[in-house]
Amino acid sequence: MGEYEITTAGTREMTTFLEWAEDEGWNPGKLDRLPFHAADPHGFFMGRLDAEPVTSVSAVRYGADYGFIGFYIARPPVRGQGYGIQAWRAAMNHLDGRNVGLDGVIEQQDNYRRSGFRTAWNHVRYAGVPQAEKTAADIKVVDAGTVPFGALASYDRRFFPGPRDAFLSLWVAVPGHTALVALQDGELRGFGTARPAGTGVRVGPLHAASDDIALALLNGLSAVQQGEPVALDVPDVNRAAIGLVERLGLEPTFECARMYTGGTPEIDLSGIYAATTVELG
Repeated sequence: MGEYEITTAGTREMTTFLEWAEDEGWNPGKLDRLPFHAADPHGFFMGRLDAEPVTSVSAVRYGADYGFIGFYIARPPVRGQGYGIQAWRAAMNHLDGRNVGLDGVIEQQDNYRRSGFRTAWNHVRYAGVPQAEKTAADIKVVDAGTVPFGALASYDRRFFPGPRDAFLSLWVAVPGHTALVALQDGELRGFGTARPAGTGVRVGPLHAASDDIALALLNGLSAVQQGEPVALDVPDVNRAAIGLVERLGLEPTFECARMYTGGTPEIDLSGIYAATTVELG
C-alpha cells in the first residue's frame, strides 16, 4: 500500500468534489463550490494516495449540535481497500457529539445503519418541465435580494436544523443562481432558489406555506429558466409537495434516504417542497 493522507480541502479542491459527484450521477450544481465551502471551511476532506486524490467526504457543522455528511466518494480504482472508511472516520470525528444527518443512496443505506444512522424519510427527485398553472393573484413573487437578509435567514431556520447564514448569503447571490421569495399580505411566506446543473436546473430550497405559494415560486423559477427541465428533491412525508410536482407533470428519477444518528430535528416539514441539497442538507 502507498502513503495515504487525509487533509482539509480548500475551495480549489471543491472543483474535484463536484466533478466526482457528477461522475456518480448526482448532478450537482455548476456553481456550488463557493457557497458549499463557506458553510464550513474546515468540513471538507480529501484523501490522497501517493499524492493522488482518491477519496472525498464533507462533514459540515451547523451551529453547536448539528452536522451533515456528504460527498462520500472513493474513486473506483481504490474501492474496497479501506481508504473510504478512513475518510468516513475523519468526517465523523469532525462532527463528534452532534446529531448527524445525511442523504443515503439506496446501495449504502445498510452501511449507514450499521454506523448508527436511522431513516427519517426519503427524498424523491422529481424532474421535467413543469406544466403551466395559474398563480393566485394575492401572491407576489420578488427577487430574494429585496428582502433584508436577516428576515430571509430567520425564515430559513424554520425548515433547517441549524443556522447557515454564511452558506445562505452566497447561495442567493451567486451569479447564475435565481433566488425568489413569495409575499402574501405583506408577509414572507415562501423562498425558493434555482441553480444550473450538469443536466437541467436544480431547485432547492423550495419552502412555502401552502401549495399555492410553492406553485407561484416554482412558476417564477421556471420562467427564468426558459423551458429548461428542473429537478426537485421532495420529502416523501410531505404528501402535498408530492401531489403538487406530480400534478405539474414531473416524474421521479432518483431516491435517497434522509438519515440521522439522533432524533429527527424539529423543523417544518410541511413547508419543505424541495430540500436545499442532498450534499449539505
